[in-house]
This record gives sequence, structure tokens and C-alpha cells, in this order.
Amino acid sequence: MAEQAGAQPTGVIRPPSTLLTAAEYRAVGERIQFSALQPLLRRLPRGDGHGVLVFPGFMASDRSTGALRQLLKHLGYRTYGWGLGQNIGPTSDVATGLTERLLYVAERSRGQVSLIGWSLGGIYARELARARPDLARLAITLGSPIQMAEGDRSSAQTVWELMQRFHVEDFMSDRLREVDRPAFPVPATSIYSTSDGIVTWKASLLRKTPISENVRVFGSHCGLGHNAAAVSVIADRLAQPEGEWSEFSPPWWQRGMYPPARDLDRELLLKIAPADSPARRAS
Repeated sequence: MAEQAGAQPTGVIRPPSTLLTAAEYRAVGERIQFSALQPLLRRLPRGDGHGVLVFPGFMASDRSTGALRQLLKHLGYRTYGWGLGQNIGPTSDVATGLTERLLYVAERSRGQVSLIGWSLGGIYARELARARPDLARLAITLGSPIQMAEGDRSSAQTVWELMQRFHVEDFMSDRLREVDRPAFPVPATSIYSTSDGIVTWKASLLRKTPISENVRVFGSHCGLGHNAAAVSVIADRLAQPEGEWSEFSPPWWQRGMYPPARDLDRELLLKIAPADSPARRAS
């Protein structure tokens, strides 16, 4: 179902506050906590052995997703990194390599593949699912700027602009905000934090549909891939039987880990990208 017609956001999405960006050091503590909680995390719902392909965030590599992939492997999945080195953005190698990697994982795992993307990696995951919905079982994003388009800003903008000379020219210029695109073809979960210091949290929101949801957690952007609450959501989503999907609903004793989430609507997007807002570059 295509999005309803309405006012188009013509401004820019701006970065989070400098204070939130400075607080990204919290990711260190989240990684330590993730290690300490391994005995509990290893008791999360087990999977059916299907393939799971995990994409790293901007300027990160498969090393950053190793702990998550190792846990999912323990839970019974066939896990794969993206295998394309450091993620400096949408280079020509990435543009061709993403589909090749998905085809490889689908062949090795003999079925549809669940796609997990952290930050920019979530953009890749969703683009792959749009291009090959026949091979995608579901898509999970972690703090991904899915509503951002050309001219929008994150706290990583300076580094992004330095890397742009390596990018394919049409990656951002051809991108519409997700809210203005046709309905997403596979089940999708966006995990986000309102204290994200890299991506403005509202830019990570999905429009609610019968097969899409937003889940809010406490934490940093750089720690989402080893945030215990986020990982619990991932395990729950992956464990759903193939062809079935329902909204995430934590057990009562975990509900304090998941504050009420927002769903995207056009009015909210206009609030984060007002028509008269000046483009703000991160420094």
C-alpha cells in the first residue's frame, strides 16, 4: 500500500544534540554488560537453523558484529558477516557485493535469509529486501537512518562527506525517505533509542503496518549491536516460525526494558524536517 498523499517534508533532518553525541561512550559499558549477561542471553529462544546475514554500521567491519553473530550461532542460526571489509559507505564494490552475498547465504542455508543491519547496515538490509523479497525472511534494523535522504544530517556527517568520493553517485540522490516509498515487502522491526547520539531517533521510525513495528530500548547508538534489550528483541523476532509474524511483546518481567515506542506518521516527520529548517552540518 503506497503512502497517503500529503505535505512533503522539504527541510532537513538534523543531527542529535552535541550532548547526546558526547554520551556515546556509554557503548563501552553496554559491551561489558553484554559479556557479563552471556549466561542469560544464551537462554533466549532458539532458532530453526535458517541463515542470518548481519551488516555493520558506517566505518565498522564484521568485527563489530562478531559478538552478536556468535550468540546467534549458539542459538542455532547459520550466521554470516557481510564480508566486504570496512563499511565506508555505498562504494561500487558494495553495490555489487551485497546481492552476491545474499545469494551466497541463501544458497548455503537453503532458504530465505533474515537480514540484520546496524545503522547504515540497516539501509543495506532494507534495500536488499526490497530488491529480493523472495530471498528475505525479515529485516531488523538497529538505529538505522531509514527516513534520511540527500541533504539530511547525522553526527557522522563530516566523515561521511570525506568518504563520499568513493561512493556510487546515485545512492543518496535517488533515495526517497522511507515514508514516501511503497510498502515494505517483508516483516520489519526497527530498534531505536531516543538517546541515540549519532542518528536522530525519529529518523529511525517505521510507519506502522500489519508486518512492521518499532521497538524502543535504552542505550547508545554505538552500543545497539550488543545492547542486551535489543539482542533479546532480535532473538525473539528470528525465532518466529517461517511465514508467521506478530508484534514483539516482552514478558511482564522484561517490560521495564522497553519504554513505549513511537510509530512514524507524516506529521512527526514534518516536525523533524521542517520546511524552514536550515541544513546543519555536523562538526
